[in-house]
Amino acid sequence: MVINVSVPSMVTEKKLVELFRQMWVIRFFDEKVDEFFAKGMIHGTTHLCVGQEASAAGAIAVLEDRDKITSTHRGHGHCIAKGAEANRMMAELFGRVTGYCRGKGGSMHIADVEKGNLGANGIVGGGIPIAVGSALTSQMKQLGYVTLCFFGDGASNEGSFHEAMNMAAIWNLPVVFICENNQYGMSGSVKEMVKVANIADRAAAYGIPGAVVDGNDIFAMMNVTHESVERARRGEGPTLIEAKTYRWKGHSKSDAKKYRTREEEMDWRNNRDPIERMKRVLISEGIFSEQDAARIEAEARAEIEDAVKFAEESPMPPIEILEEDVYA
Repeated sequence: MVINVSVPSMVTEKKLVELFRQMWVIRFFDEKVDEFFAKGMIHGTTHLCVGQEASAAGAIAVLEDRDKITSTHRGHGHCIAKGAEANRMMAELFGRVTGYCRGKGGSMHIADVEKGNLGANGIVGGGIPIAVGSALTSQMKQLGYVTLCFFGDGASNEGSFHEAMNMAAIWNLPVVFICENNQYGMSGSVKEMVKVANIADRAAAYGIPGAVVDGNDIFAMMNVTHESVERARRGEGPTLIEAKTYRWKGHSKSDAKKYRTREEEMDWRNNRDPIERMKRVLISEGIFSEQDAARIEAEARAEIEDAVKFAEESPMPPIEILEEDVYA
């Protein structure tokens, strides 16, 4: 079957079905985390990416295994899309020794170097210079990999963003910057914080391409990221992609969302849901049926329930490892 929707050549029908399932896994993971925080079963804080599933899944879908990513404090979707195991992620949030950081890192510090995930980051914009360092390593050692660097609209006003962009540009480093613009930096509209119409317009100041994309359209995300990744792999330098998206939940668990209207929230939920949009396309293309879509959704939900069971049954870290994994 030849599908009519435009996708990069490496994205097969099987891959599209996997991506549909992956987006459900991302959503169910964060919805379950939200539930447990409300019940006081998980401590600390967390930043959920419900509603932003397509930007993570679509961008990472076009990478090779050797390629790297850096993530953000709102990073569960990036981790899952780069191959992280939901059970180890859930165990980490439960503070269990079977988690990615042996229960010591929590929501904002999950990393899986073997899968090319160089880590989430609790510091706004903290992953941007790390991504540039990764790209410099690839260039100097001629390793051929590209690094995707995720960050939010708020991070685009940090000094780390501008310094890293400039360095990546002048050295033509193989890095692709992806700004997930979910319209709000904590509790303020991006329109109040950025003078230009699009954050991607800032690319011109560094002499690199900038692209604005519908971050809730997984097909658009795949296409623009693939083009940018291949450009970087050819040695032509970085690109700044701005993915316009929306977080359904608050900035963090303590956010009452008083800075935006319920009408706006419902518009994004009802009319721009990235999972529903992908489902409609795949059904119209004959890739699967409504029944298949429902089955895949149920399988994704079951995976998260299994992850919860794994986390709940895993032991707490013993006191003996308190001083391990600490670096000076």
